[in-house]
Amino acid sequence: MLKWFRKHRIWIAEIFLFVAALLAISSWQARNLLDTDRQEAPELQAVTLDGAPFDLLKSEQKATLIYFFAPWCHICAASSDNIRRLRRLRDEESLSIVMVALDWEKLDDVHAYAERHELNVPVVIGDTEIAKDWHVFGYPTYYVLDDQHRVVSRDFGYSTQLGLWWRSWLPGS
Repeated sequence: MLKWFRKHRIWIAEIFLFVAALLAISSWQARNLLDTDRQEAPELQAVTLDGAPFDLLKSEQKATLIYFFAPWCHICAASSDNIRRLRRLRDEESLSIVMVALDWEKLDDVHAYAERHELNVPVVIGDTEIAKDWHVFGYPTYYVLDDQHRVVSRDFGYSTQLGLWWRSWLPGS
C-alpha cells in the first residue's frame, strides 16, 4: 500500500488541490447568499404558473427546496432535469420543491421552459423584490429550508442530482 501511495502521490495531491479549488470557488460564489445559520427564510408570496396563490409561510411545515431560475439560463436548463429526478426520489410528504422563475421577459417564456423541461413541481412567478429578499444575484440559486422554514443550505450554480439529494437530507431538513 505504501508503495502504491508513493507511486501515485502527485496524482493524489493534484486531486486534493482540484477539490479544494472547487470548494473555494463554490464558497466564494455563495458569499452573498442568505446565511445558513437557521435564520427564518424571507417571505415568498406570489402566484404559480397555474394561477394559484403561493405563500411559503402558509405552506406545510416540512423540508423545502426553493430553486430560483431564469428561463434563458442554460445552466438552469441543465439542472432542471435534476430537480425533476429529485422529485421522483423524494416524495412530496418528505420534501417540498418549489421553483421560482425570475428575470423573465414574457410569461410565455416561463410556460415554454416548464413544458420543455416537463417540470413536475410548482413554478412560482417571481419578481425583482423576491430576488432581492432572497439574495438571488445569479442563476440558478437554491436554498434548502428545514421543517420550520429556516435556511439550512444554499448554493449557486449547477448542482448534480446527487448534490441536490444530499443537501435535501441535511440534519433537521
